Amino acid sequence: MKGPIKFQIFLGILFIALFMIIEIHRVEGGGECGKSTTPDNEAIKLAPCAIAAQNANASVSRSCCAKIKQFGTNPKCLCAVLLSKTAKMSGVNPKIAVTIPKRCNFHNRPIGFKCGPYTLP
Repeated sequence: MKGPIKFQIFLGILFIALFMIIEIHRVEGGGECGKSTTPDNEAIKLAPCAIAAQNANASVSRSCCAKIKQFGTNPKCLCAVLLSKTAKMSGVNPKIAVTIPKRCNFHNRPIGFKCGPYTLP
């Protein structure tokens, strides 16, 4: 009788362990901007860039450049933010928005990075 009970406990522990591994993998994958946020949430933080993301001739504010610089090490997140529903609803033109890092004069920007159908200059 002890054998079947031990086997059932073993299967239970194995099932819980597999579930935890699958759940941890799902959470760590999170998305382009990490597990604690979404591109739409990050797009809201780029409000200082609204005019510069709609007009290629508009100057880019310091506060916009500071926000964009936060994405410097994660171009996938930046692209996801610029192409997000929130950005589109705000009137962001992705073709213009991808030029903001260059217009901020960031020398270590991800030049040539594909952002959907757009390429970061």
